[in-house]
Amino acid sequence: MNRELPSRARVVVIGGGVGGTSVAYHLARRGERDVLVVDRAELTSGSTFHSAGLVGQLRADPTLTRMNMYSAELYRELQRGDTPPGFVECGGIRLACTSERLEEIRRQIGWARTMGLPLVEISPAEVRELFPLADLDGVRAAAYLPTDGYVDPSQLTYALAAGARAGGVAIATHTRVLGIDTENGRVTRVRTDQGDVEAEIVVDCGGIYAAEIARMVGVRIPLVPMSHQYLVTDPVRERDGTHLPTLRDPDNLVYFREEVDGLLMGGYERTSRTFALTDGERDAVPADFNGRLLAEDWPRFEEITENAVRRVPALADTGVRKLINGPEAFTPDNEFCLGETEVGGFFVAAGFCAHGIAGAGGIGRLMADWILDGDPGLDVHHMDIRRFAAHYRSPGYTLKRTTENYETYYDIPFPGAERRAGRPLRVSPAFAWHTEHGAVFGEKAGWERVNFYAGNATTATETHRPRGWAGRDHTPAVAAEHLATRTAAGLFDESSFAKLEVTGPGAADLLEWLCANRVARAVGDVAYTQMLNARGGIEADVTVTRTAPDAFLVYTGTACGTRDLAWLRKHAPRDGSVRIADVSGAFACFALWGPDARTVLGPLTPDAIDDAAIPYLTSREISVGDVPVRASRVTFVGELGWELSCSAEYGAALWRTLAERPGVTPGGYRAIESMRLEKGYRVWGSDLTPETNPYEAGLGFAVKLRESDKPGGFLGRDALLRARDEGIGRKLACLLLDDPTAVCLGSEPVLLEGAVVGRVTSAGFGHTVQRSIAYAYLPADRAKPGTRAQIELFGETCGAEVAAGVLHDPAGARVRG
Repeated sequence: MNRELPSRARVVVIGGGVGGTSVAYHLARRGERDVLVVDRAELTSGSTFHSAGLVGQLRADPTLTRMNMYSAELYRELQRGDTPPGFVECGGIRLACTSERLEEIRRQIGWARTMGLPLVEISPAEVRELFPLADLDGVRAAAYLPTDGYVDPSQLTYALAAGARAGGVAIATHTRVLGIDTENGRVTRVRTDQGDVEAEIVVDCGGIYAAEIARMVGVRIPLVPMSHQYLVTDPVRERDGTHLPTLRDPDNLVYFREEVDGLLMGGYERTSRTFALTDGERDAVPADFNGRLLAEDWPRFEEITENAVRRVPALADTGVRKLINGPEAFTPDNEFCLGETEVGGFFVAAGFCAHGIAGAGGIGRLMADWILDGDPGLDVHHMDIRRFAAHYRSPGYTLKRTTENYETYYDIPFPGAERRAGRPLRVSPAFAWHTEHGAVFGEKAGWERVNFYAGNATTATETHRPRGWAGRDHTPAVAAEHLATRTAAGLFDESSFAKLEVTGPGAADLLEWLCANRVARAVGDVAYTQMLNARGGIEADVTVTRTAPDAFLVYTGTACGTRDLAWLRKHAPRDGSVRIADVSGAFACFALWGPDARTVLGPLTPDAIDDAAIPYLTSREISVGDVPVRASRVTFVGELGWELSCSAEYGAALWRTLAERPGVTPGGYRAIESMRLEKGYRVWGSDLTPETNPYEAGLGFAVKLRESDKPGGFLGRDALLRARDEGIGRKLACLLLDDPTAVCLGSEPVLLEGAVVGRVTSAGFGHTVQRSIAYAYLPADRAKPGTRAQIELFGETCGAEVAAGVLHDPAGARVRG
């Protein structure tokens, strides 16, 4: 029975599943005792009690892998305590039934090496020894991780709850949240059917109810409750004191683990079904859906069952104890929703996509750090609730993307693979022209972006074709667009770039505080800069243009706009002196770059565009053809040129004016990527993250540490001073692979003298230098030109060497020409 609800708690956690209890446990472990957990029913009565309980550690993302590794470590620790969670460290096997899947697991083995996980390739015969029930017909090989396992989800929740209570946390079950009050943009109170509780922090760990809870404060969490099924069989073998490893067969869409002396078997069918959606496709979980399951849906499970019987024939003659059909909260990109929302003090830890048990320990620790320190301590930009752009407010769009994500859960993520659901949605004013001229589109943050123009392939001579996965969607069109830009002029549609206006009498002071470079320069100046966190890590990589004494325009990456907007608003003063607006869709932006760029642009404008009129890193308003344009002298490919922005209604006309000039080759983002690699320009989210500082990344030139350069300093300055004084332990290095046909895809292990020292952050082929290029953080004393290294690609090593400086135009003469 609950004790009386307190009238106040510093932190109120809503949801008593594995997520909420883990957050509470880790808050208590950090010494925060003024915490209340409330649940509408009993602990585990949401999605937790019917979870399959697999604990797999390795993921494509290093941050999630670290979180899962911590989870396994925590579960081992709890297993030795008074309330064990039923953790069984039985190992885990992942089968490969095709050559492509075998390549995938060899790639994963490389990832594991960078994380210190003992993942190894094993033969079918070795699989049979570990999992004798399996028929291994068609299996080529497998990956085996001995430290994987499974846990009892309910026992885990109660173990975490016991630890939280021991640390002073109060837990109130059968307490339904009716509303959440806010004042001046911050949470102030949680209203329940058992009384009201004042709170500074509210953490929404509501699982399938999380979106409903967030709507109480006007926050959108784009998740969809999906019906997920697994069955538990009657006994299939006698217990002999040993444990079967977990077994995943992604080519057949199924997974297995032991359940006492039977098996638990589930999978991801190609014909999914949602749960509790209104006619408007918004989640509407019934108020009494507590500790309940959905009706068995055997027809939808038929494909999974047939595949499972082929893999484990004994299932054909084994009785089924029960079929579990329970809703799980899935997100549109299969990533968690974590962190603080636009409402101050309102945090989210939800959208666990059926792998929340594996991640629960790491989620709890990360969220406790985020709540208490204001910083998660890891790079979680891809899990940050602030990553979702405005179109995810649409339940229909969210449903389309989430359904596609669920139904392709086990598909191999080949390079160049594109999501198809909900497209096209956000398009440039030049979209029709691109389509008419054979553009092949990619999608980012809902935007249709030109990857390349198929017709440009006919103008290229095939000089390079990567082997392996990197060559799967290779086209000579990319080389043609790259080389045309290097030798003449290329035109690129960058309208998808996020554009943020910061205006008002306090705008300059805000941006000076948030940016490591000096940005409050003369009107018309453009500054390249990073925005840092208190640890000195890079939260954003942007250009800032001063357009008026009290107005600035911030350009950032397509997928970064929503998050960077939230970062600016979080730190803005509350006195109305700064106005911040996302104006991304209001402006088209086209980049004209190349040695002939001035020759192309000159006849189209009556305005002077020579170096004296528009020097490098300046911006001014001109006209191009019939269109008023802001011409900014910046580049992301290392060539002379401008980013030409105009109001969106002029965009189609401006593009035609530029694209139809003689000597201009329209190109796409794959050519941009190739050129930026040669020039050594960094990309946020891979080369740059909240865990890297500008000195490590080779961006010290964009930092103004001296008080005379930036009076009052900037956020992160103290951390950079410490880093400078203590010495930089690692540096981002450019590596040239010995074999030009061996092209990295990212995250490959980098070895020095046989020892793994880092991982590839970004990579590709440079069509000017005709070399395979990879970037990686290396120990500072080894990140020197000429250092020999090895990079592991799909189980094979390729020699590489640290390059001597920038590969293309190291003096920067072409940019300033």
